[in-house]
Amino acid sequence: MSGIAVVGAEFAFWVFLFPVVAAYILYPVLLFIAYALSQALRDYRYLLTRQERRARLLGREELPPISLLIAAYNEERYLVDRIANLQQLDYPREKLEVVIVSDGSTDRTNEILQSVGHPNLRVILLPDRKGKSNALNCAVKQAQHDILVFSDANTFFEPEALRYLVRHFIDSRVGVVCGAQNFRRTAESQRTEGLFWKFESMLRLMEARLNATLTASGAIYAVRRQCFAPLATDTILDDFVIPMRARKRGYRVVYDPEAVAVEVAPASVEGEFTRRVRLAVGSFRALGEFIGVPLTGFSWLAFLCHKLLRWIVPFALIGLFVSNSLLLSRPVYRIPFVGQLLVYTWACLGFAFRNSLRKVRYWRLGSFLLGMNVAFLVGFVRFLVGREKGTWQQVR
Repeated sequence: MSGIAVVGAEFAFWVFLFPVVAAYILYPVLLFIAYALSQALRDYRYLLTRQERRARLLGREELPPISLLIAAYNEERYLVDRIANLQQLDYPREKLEVVIVSDGSTDRTNEILQSVGHPNLRVILLPDRKGKSNALNCAVKQAQHDILVFSDANTFFEPEALRYLVRHFIDSRVGVVCGAQNFRRTAESQRTEGLFWKFESMLRLMEARLNATLTASGAIYAVRRQCFAPLATDTILDDFVIPMRARKRGYRVVYDPEAVAVEVAPASVEGEFTRRVRLAVGSFRALGEFIGVPLTGFSWLAFLCHKLLRWIVPFALIGLFVSNSLLLSRPVYRIPFVGQLLVYTWACLGFAFRNSLRKVRYWRLGSFLLGMNVAFLVGFVRFLVGREKGTWQQVR
């Protein structure tokens, strides 16, 4: 290679390395420092004023009436348990309305819903499958109350989850409250997504302390009715679009780690791959929602590093490998190249021996992380060709 080509490859190497390091190393470190300083300041103010720093739980008489909305498609596997879970919630019955929309289900979902004789449960059976967004739009039209709680049919709330969510709406500036999503782990997910989700949950908690919550979990979040506008039928990430619209209207988006919902994790890396492809398509479709969103303070950095750079990483990994391979004549660049080869080999072996080495903890973590980035590339291609529909299939 000529000297100019080497310089170009070297420049490209560092350019492609930056989003990988910034997204997964620099940003978490900077976030932790900012979080620690913010928490120290909050502690100092508490020592001076002795004022409670957390939103208090409301008494039963203070609790507002709410509508819990669930879109379901072919959920016979979880629906009976989900309905039982709803009946165990610690919330006044007379103030809780539940609306479940069956989006053209073809299994026993409709039969199960029609057999439930609960006075506060409203069932909507759509004849045709048009997607989750359409189902949610129908649910909101039928909802009677001003606080809307969105969830999924394969999600189970902790008994006090609703009370933790609604306590924040006593502040008129709050438009969306995001709950915490945990997973009912399978043996497979414990060795893959479990560790990654702990990392993600830690980032979300620290971002929340800095008023930088950007997105919710579709498993559990609450919205003021005035923050909701009908979703486009091709919307995939309602839990991303709705909080962004609330910010545009000048409302705050907060996160409550005590409002916990437990969702069944995909049973395999393959199932998680399918889910990640749809998340990638939904992310690109929702980019326009950021136009005009008033991101202030740490929110800008959260969007740049936790969102935008994460979306760039899959492309950067390809560029990093190619540019690094052109620099092997220089000894200093052989080390990162060998490191990349080892990581990719670990990922491929983890997938190839996924059955024979099931008991080796985190053996498949490499294949999960690689699959997550490949899924994003696949999702980007599907976004460009417009092949992904708004309808959804639950990943088992």
